[in-house]
Amino acid sequence: MTGFWLVLRRDLSLAFKQGGAAMLALAFFVVTVTLFPLGVGPSPDILARIGPGVIWVAALLSALLSLDRLFQADLEDGSLDLLVLAPLPLQATVLAKCAAHWLSTGLPLIAAAPVLGLLMNMPAEGIWTLLAAMVLGTPSLSLIGAIGAALTVAVRRGGVLLSLLVLPLYIPVLIFGVAAVDAATVGLSVRPHLLLLSAISLGSVVLAPVAAAPALRLALE
Repeated sequence: MTGFWLVLRRDLSLAFKQGGAAMLALAFFVVTVTLFPLGVGPSPDILARIGPGVIWVAALLSALLSLDRLFQADLEDGSLDLLVLAPLPLQATVLAKCAAHWLSTGLPLIAAAPVLGLLMNMPAEGIWTLLAAMVLGTPSLSLIGAIGAALTVAVRRGGVLLSLLVLPLYIPVLIFGVAAVDAATVGLSVRPHLLLLSAISLGSVVLAPVAAAPALRLALE
């Protein structure tokens, strides 16, 4: 666990010192959601209806912005070779880097979501459910994204390919995240949707490091 925490602390320190990717993702998230009331009009009913979908789609796209740098910077400066050769299993290293990515990118999106929910005229119960759904669902965005980032780490200008690989895998998170908010808005139970989001995140914790580690080793050969 010492090696895990060292990798986590290292990546968090780099993220906060550089700050570019995390702030870019947050700025993109806020600007994208803010543009929708200007585009579709100020009607409260329309905004409340499309609000959950808009916020979740913007969150998915924002998470994509920093995924290509998840392993790319380490590959460029040679750190990835050292991480692969370190005593810490590469799967644990991938998990630590995903945790750092979520803490530096996912948490700011979660913090901004309630404010943007108010902007989209969402009811209070919908905003609370949106917050819970994002807490449960956004970790899977970093974990699933790590698979695509590992597969494309050695590809020159692989950002477009990364998006094509990862976005289809994000669709279940989008569906259940929006469905949870819609269920809360009409007075239905949100528990099934939140449990499914939790299952996706827990499954990603197990499967994503196992899938990403061989892809990183292959990229270094």
